[in-house]
Amino acid sequence: MIKKKNKREIRSDNTFVDARKKMVENQIRRRGINNRKVLDAMEKVPRHLFVPDELKRSAYNDEPLPIGEGQTISQPYIVAYMTDKLELAEKDRVLEIGTGCGYQTAVLAEIAEEVYTVEIIEPLSLKAKKILSELRYTNIHFHIGDGYKGWPEFAPYNAIIVTAAPPRIPDSLKKQLSSDGKMLVPVGEVFQELVLVSRIKNKFHKKTLLPVRFVPMINAH
Repeated sequence: MIKKKNKREIRSDNTFVDARKKMVENQIRRRGINNRKVLDAMEKVPRHLFVPDELKRSAYNDEPLPIGEGQTISQPYIVAYMTDKLELAEKDRVLEIGTGCGYQTAVLAEIAEEVYTVEIIEPLSLKAKKILSELRYTNIHFHIGDGYKGWPEFAPYNAIIVTAAPPRIPDSLKKQLSSDGKMLVPVGEVFQELVLVSRIKNKFHKKTLLPVRFVPMINAH
């Protein structure tokens, strides 16, 4: 879905249009994700622009890929799965911990009203900001800093998504959820599980969804 307020079109090499459609059909829809907003976003965002030049031909494969600085771009299905589980509404404000290359950020920005994204590795944040600016996103806000601290200045958030794995769920992020918000975070060190945290007023409910493998979440201290 193109954000109405942006009135923009993503212009991209048509070479990859078919690859993107096949990715959505074979890797996402066939695995049970039918959320129209998520499918549209995944079909629209040009994943190949977020990976190194030598990996562009692999951008739509069913796998994570290295993006430099010891980090990765997640498997397309995981991006779609996590986005789907947040159940985003058009007016939602989202906090993303771990901008990385900016691909997940773009998918979120296609659906939500505002995305606040935090990255501790400055070169990644600056590169992601450049790409997303060139794609004419105007609803993404960037911060270079410690993801464990979140971005309390603009809290509360309707949804929080964490794209690196802390050993446990940071209390600071839970506090930045709105009273009916949801947070997705991969938790663990050797073994990781994707955990959905739902906040109902001042109570937090946790649900383990599936085993995952993310890069460790970096602590600034």
